[in-house]
Amino acid sequence: MTLPLVSVGRWTCVPLLTLSVCSAAMVLAEPEPEPESAAIYALRTENRELDGALDRLVAEQRVGHLVARGDLAIALVDLSAAEPRYAGVNDDRMIYAASLPKIAILLGAFKALDEGLIGDTPALQQQLTDMIRFSSNAAASAVLQRIGFETVAQAVTDPRHGLYEAGTGGLWVGKAYGRNEYWRRDPVARLSHGATARQAARFFVLLHKGLLVSPQASARMKTILSNPGTRHKFVRGLEARPGARIYRKSGTWRDFHADGALIERDGSTYVAVGLVRSPDGAAILERLIVGLDDLVSGVAAQRRD
Repeated sequence: MTLPLVSVGRWTCVPLLTLSVCSAAMVLAEPEPEPESAAIYALRTENRELDGALDRLVAEQRVGHLVARGDLAIALVDLSAAEPRYAGVNDDRMIYAASLPKIAILLGAFKALDEGLIGDTPALQQQLTDMIRFSSNAAASAVLQRIGFETVAQAVTDPRHGLYEAGTGGLWVGKAYGRNEYWRRDPVARLSHGATARQAARFFVLLHKGLLVSPQASARMKTILSNPGTRHKFVRGLEARPGARIYRKSGTWRDFHADGALIERDGSTYVAVGLVRSPDGAAILERLIVGLDDLVSGVAAQRRD
């Protein structure tokens, strides 16, 4: 009688009555794929073609003077191809970003949920939604009180995310919103609510890739970032572009204006971030996103041709 072979892990076994005798022949199984790491989306290497196009856009929109004095930072990531293409201007410069760093509070809340530090309640979900879609300061401060500043800092400095780095900075929340409750300023630029364009862009790239906390947490965060409740800056600029799906957070305080988004439109997927200090900042960002959308959609059209 020929006994069937049974695979147990890496070994081939022959059943013998109630026992199994395993041969030393190893069964070649497909190796488990290594999980994607946030480190591969460091956005350190700029695409020459996209970088040149971004420089031309800055010149065409006559904002070079803001770039020259460090008052305008831009990051653009084309995610439409297999390999992301990246370009940036002043993208590692820490700039006061008003409410845009509330995305770090969002990340901190989902880190706390993942670790069982807080409970998942309808009230918390409503606060997170109000904080992101409508930029509610009261909701942001309520979430901060619940999870603590330290949890937010741990989330952005976590090696899984790397959204704040020593020496260059990144996303930072060191003060409550709408209240004089200080924790600490960021170590690089001494800002209470700061960001670099590159790290804000990485947040949205990692969101798109499902690498923020977990794929399930990333999907929930993406839902919260959808349907922006404030229609200005990037949202207003893209209103003339039908079919655009925008996952976004903006910020405004005095002359500081910020916007960051993951955008899906007409077969293109890209991330755009703009941080600007100017009285005309909202209008600058509104024009900027139209130009950035043209860059990415034009490249996507060439790729389809």
